[in-house]
Amino acid sequence: MKLLIVEDEKALAEGLKFNFEEEGYEVVHAGDGPMAIELFERAETPFALVILDLMLPSMSGYEICRKIREFDGQVPILVLSARTLSEDRTRAFDCGTDQYMTKPFVLPELISRVRNLVERHPRSEGDVSPGTIEPPDTYAFDGIEVDFRTFQLTADGTVYDLTKLELELLRYFIAHEGEVLSRPEILENVWGIDSNVSTRTIDNFVMRLRKIIEVNPAEPRYLLSVRGTGYRFVENMDAATVD
Repeated sequence: MKLLIVEDEKALAEGLKFNFEEEGYEVVHAGDGPMAIELFERAETPFALVILDLMLPSMSGYEICRKIREFDGQVPILVLSARTLSEDRTRAFDCGTDQYMTKPFVLPELISRVRNLVERHPRSEGDVSPGTIEPPDTYAFDGIEVDFRTFQLTADGTVYDLTKLELELLRYFIAHEGEVLSRPEILENVWGIDSNVSTRTIDNFVMRLRKIIEVNPAEPRYLLSVRGTGYRFVENMDAATVD
């Protein structure tokens, strides 16, 4: 499987390349945004994952992420950045990032996250892990339709392109309609990582989904918060009791 590392710090990029090649991955390195976009678009076989810095010459990581998402809505993107503010995380997730790690980082954790993302988001049918459950082709509720084949959601006549993780999170909510789901449970079953990882990731993804499916994201009807626990998805707000 092939990884794209977008990092302008040469020593760090070489270290990452060496360690991921030791793990059996093919690694391609880009030192700036234009090179990353060109490598991504011209790749003969799709990249299994992108590791992306945010502070880069000539083009920011945010812009690179948006460009990649225009070209490919499925490839997992893991941001690896020295930026630690919550605004940076939120902006990255809004651009289509799947996971966010800060520098300095622990290498085994990075490798573990990459492995989980790659295994849970295979790029071809031949990569599908045993036991993977195929989602239904489409799902509709209260005038909203989700198409799992095209990664698109239609709400109020507007079509939205979802990332692979946005789609899988929504699919997990749909599969457990009416159930209270804890953040650690969601992390384990959607992201494939343990509950020690920050659950802010889920909150950011829920906010993004609410902006798409809710008439008023501040007063959600479908993706409900359960105080001190997590979230609950309901198709019919009239039948739900908000905690």
